[in-house]
Amino acid sequence: MKQLLYYILPLALLLAGCGNGGKEARARLERAKAMYENNELYAAKSEIDSIRTLYPKEIGVLKESLALMRQVDLKECQRNIAFCDSMLPIKTEEAEKLKNGFTFEKEEQYEEIGNYIWKQQTIERNVQRSYVRCGVNEKGEMYLASAFYGNSPLNHTGLRVSTPDGLFAETAAVPYDGGRNYRFKDMGMTSEIVTYKGPECEEAVKFIYANQKQRIKAEYIGGKKFFLYIAEGDKKAIVATFELAAVLSDIESMHQEKEKAAKKIAYLTRKLEGKSTEDKPEK
Repeated sequence: MKQLLYYILPLALLLAGCGNGGKEARARLERAKAMYENNELYAAKSEIDSIRTLYPKEIGVLKESLALMRQVDLKECQRNIAFCDSMLPIKTEEAEKLKNGFTFEKEEQYEEIGNYIWKQQTIERNVQRSYVRCGVNEKGEMYLASAFYGNSPLNHTGLRVSTPDGLFAETAAVPYDGGRNYRFKDMGMTSEIVTYKGPECEEAVKFIYANQKQRIKAEYIGGKKFFLYIAEGDKKAIVATFELAAVLSDIESMHQEKEKAAKKIAYLTRKLEGKSTEDKPEK
């Protein structure tokens, strides 16, 4: 008899647990609904995920929780769009103020995206000069360029910036390609311009911005040794460009977020109305 109880008791407990599973899953679903109504969206998602994990056999509750998750996602997308709509005018106004001091350049026939250049750093104002210049495109991607003018070529591929205390940052190397790294001779003098875009110059730009009050040394690396100290006017241009780039990048991110949310809303609406057989949301 004792042996029989040894096997029956665990089975009875297991069956009792299964019987309570539906009630517990339903209770969690009701909590998730309350969280949704109170706009506690992250908490609602977490509660719904726990239902999926703990009660995988409660099909009815799982179906309801899936529909609720879509409602949560829908409300989240609507909230994101509302936030972007409230912030975009503020950021746009901020960008317009920061654009003072910049000139806008765009070759309509060849370029889809134009660039903002600090007026004192336009190429026509800086011929026959070695210096570090910069710019930012309309989407907020910044670039840095090491321009060299001298008697003989350096054949450089990168840039290191440093402060007197020994701290430094470097750009990525850009090998000679006749495009972003190009060289030419004119009247016996050599010009070299290497352009570092986006992530390639991010660390160097942030370093200059953080140390803008110090004397900053710029070393052209990858070829013959050459260095200069970034002029105050050029440092000012880099700082102003970095600040404009940050705001333009925020604006671009918000436009992308709105587009992404609008697509997801369309997908979720079709699902909730039963008009779609797709299993995965649109990207």
